[in-house]
Amino acid sequence: MNSQWSQIVKEIKEIYKNKDFVPLHEPTFSETDIEYVTDCIRSGWVSSVGKYVDDFEKKLAEYTGVKRVVAVVNGTAALHIALKVAGVQANDEVFMPALTFVATANAATYLQAIPHFVDVSEETLGLDPVKLENYIQEIGEMRNGQLVNKKTNRVIRAVVPMHTFGHPVDLDPLIELCSKYHLILVEDAAESLGSFYKGKHTGGFGVASALSFNGNKIMTTGGGGAILTNNEKLADYAKHITTTAKVPHRWEYVHDEAGYNYRMPNINAALGCAQLEKLDSFIASKRQLTNRYKKLFEQVESLKVFSEPIFAKSNFWLQTLIIERKKYNRDEILEMLNNNGIMARPIWKPLDQLVSYADCPKSDLTTTNKINNIIINLPSSPPIGGTSS
Repeated sequence: MNSQWSQIVKEIKEIYKNKDFVPLHEPTFSETDIEYVTDCIRSGWVSSVGKYVDDFEKKLAEYTGVKRVVAVVNGTAALHIALKVAGVQANDEVFMPALTFVATANAATYLQAIPHFVDVSEETLGLDPVKLENYIQEIGEMRNGQLVNKKTNRVIRAVVPMHTFGHPVDLDPLIELCSKYHLILVEDAAESLGSFYKGKHTGGFGVASALSFNGNKIMTTGGGGAILTNNEKLADYAKHITTTAKVPHRWEYVHDEAGYNYRMPNINAALGCAQLEKLDSFIASKRQLTNRYKKLFEQVESLKVFSEPIFAKSNFWLQTLIIERKKYNRDEILEMLNNNGIMARPIWKPLDQLVSYADCPKSDLTTTNKINNIIINLPSSPPIGGTSS
């Protein structure tokens, strides 16, 4: 390890108070979290109902600007139900980026739909609307008001953009494309709580969308997720089927369809309420961290820290280092950082390269494959002492 990289390792360790091991992203807790969770325990209502679930849904709706929020057990469940209530059916194809966490494809597969992988943009790291429209013109045709894949004769029902590492996708052209081709827009906003596209919070553009509150997200409920929508009827249906499709009654157990036990427990929602109060401070801290990384790497030839698109305000969930030229090898950097107690990770393996999705339809993925080899995620927790209690 040369002197320049020794200095980089030293400065990253200093950001995190010289901890022996710096994780990629860990949750930040304070006395408020303990207070709310303790109150929930003392109430006796720790499971699927309680005041904190209602409060969390209401406060999250206010923060994101959507009409309704349905809190659920995790982000994958949220996306599964968002796709279902939006109208995705068995044997439909669903456009999504090949460069995303596997949950995006899994959620469609749970509905027996078929993931259809498309390329991403270097500007956003998310779905590229220009490439998508060119690809639709190549493989699709309108039949009876539906977009059909000429190669498979299956209906292409929906588009699922994913806001990679919290950086919003360019949504306006995607919305136009969906209108033109009668496609349903469902946002995978799992990583973008606190991110805004042209002043509007992500997750509020599609028919429905999904958030995640896993332990490694910008705020956490331990495990948890949420469905966002501006459609009251869809919200009511999502709430119904995620609570086992039980018909309300004082004592009878009547279920009117095969529902899902996807309810967020009250104790998780209590933690979520406390974390949500600190979300703005988390985001401010992460923006400061981004600036520190930019200064750290601006003197290193061929490396740069990824910046938010010009039309967006990102939560900078995961700090992203871009290798611009072949001077550096991604895996060599990853090995060096991890060997020195700094947890760094590559981006996800493109989904078309996974055995379970290798046979799915896909467009040309030139940019996806390029980005896969040049991205490193750096430690991204809010710096110690960088948030308010």
